[in-house]
Formats: sequence, structure tokens, C-alpha cells
Amino acid sequence: MKDTPHNEPPPPRPATTVLLLRPSEAGNAASPLEVFMVVRHHQIDSFSGALVFPGGKLEAADGDPRLRNRCGGAGGISDEELKFRVAGVREAFEECGILLARKPGQRALVGAADLGGIEARWRAKLAKDEASIVDLVEAETLELATDLMTPFAHWITPTFAPKRFDTWFFLAEAPQDQVALHDGSESVDSVWIGASEAIAEAKAGKRTLVHATLKNLELLAEGRTVVGAISQATERKIVTVQPWVETRDGKRFLHIPEGAGYRNLVREMPPQEAVPQAGR
Repeated sequence: MKDTPHNEPPPPRPATTVLLLRPSEAGNAASPLEVFMVVRHHQIDSFSGALVFPGGKLEAADGDPRLRNRCGGAGGISDEELKFRVAGVREAFEECGILLARKPGQRALVGAADLGGIEARWRAKLAKDEASIVDLVEAETLELATDLMTPFAHWITPTFAPKRFDTWFFLAEAPQDQVALHDGSESVDSVWIGASEAIAEAKAGKRTLVHATLKNLELLAEGRTVVGAISQATERKIVTVQPWVETRDGKRFLHIPEGAGYRNLVREMPPQEAVPQAGR
């Protein structure tokens, strides 16, 4: 029997999650990938204490039409998708100090020498909503590297959850000379970790992973390398995942739909387990 909500479900809030990738051996593209993850602050009610990918809710400025001419590869991206990519660039900068941006006409991303000043001028202001991503790119004459963000997954929180998110996941290779570091407010720790290693640590009780994070780590692990993961994501059709719970013989089972590339589509939920979330 499929569980159904008794009240009108709250609308999901648009959000973006970024999986920043790097080779585990610097300069060796054939080495196993690592992904940047943060530990959520215990006073944050969403995913408190969990190991998650950087990300957050969209802001109005993420969809500002002035940004289209300042986004790499924007000609082939719809307005709807572009704002999610912009939000991903902004969130990566706010939450871990990685700026996926370049000077117009250049292919190379902003280097460490220039990033320090940009970070000092803008990171805190963006995090405190004292400035927008539009302010940053116009003042610093930057192009956002939205062309380097590869759609990876799309999850929507179940209808019976008290807080709901419509979350797009993107892959992006982290610039070699930029150093990722958690922000110290929403997140209290950070780690570069192999996808399989994160899963193993969660199974051993060393980490906490929400359901969407676990499934996306499983999918990421199949790519093995940065190039492999991005290639697989490019070739895979993105199917929206909205989990649901069915009760059978007094037990609850969490389901996700077929066709999105995931394995193990059904699992039994422990009696004390909370409602699954859509990200990060």
C-alpha cells in the first residue's frame, strides 16, 4: 500500500547541489575520483550533522537575465536550467570557496592569485545576502563557467515531507589551484573523499548520509574517474526521482523510480527513520 499525504503538500523549493570532483592523485586523470563533501552544522535543521555535497536554495538573482551574457555555453541552455547552474556556481563559492568562473574570452578558470582578492571582497557578502552573483560578475568582469557543469541527477522531496526541495545535482571538476574549504557556518567540517569510501564509512557508522546523497554516491562510484563520471552523466538521461514509501505487512519500504540509472530501487526503512529528503 502506497502511503499518501492527508494534507496538501508544501511546494518544493528549487535548489542546486554541486559534486566537485578531482583525481585522487594530482595530475593523474586515471586515478580514482574524489568528491568534496561537507558536514552540516548540528544547529541546521536540514540534514543536521550529515555528510552532504555543497549546495542550497536558488535566489532570485540566479535567474537574472543579465547573467545570460556572462555564462559560458549559455546559448545551448534553457533559462530554467541556467538558473540552477548559476546557483551551483554561487553555492560552490559561498560554501567552499571554489569559484567556477573565468575572464571573458579565456578558457582557464580564475587562478589562486586572483581568487584571494575576489573571495575577500565577495564571499562573505554573498553568504549574508549583502550582494548578489550579478554584483560579483559585473564588478569583477567575470564569466561564470556554467558550461563546465554537467547535469547529474534531479530529485524532488516526497510529498509527505514537511520541507520539500526540487534539487538539481551537477558535476564539475574542481580547479587544480583553488583550495576548497567549508564555510564554518552552515558546514563545520569538510573532506575530499572517494565515493565508495564515503559509502563504506556510512555503513560502518562513521558517517551519516541522507538517502539522496547515498544513492548519488553509489552512482558516482560507477564512473571511477573524473572523466568517467562526467562522461557517464553526459550520456545518461536525467530522470526525475521523487521517492515514495509503501507499507507492507507493517513494514515501510522506500522506493525510487526505474530509469534514472540507480541500482537497488527499494529498501526497507527502520522504524525510527525520518522522512527521506531530496538532497544534498
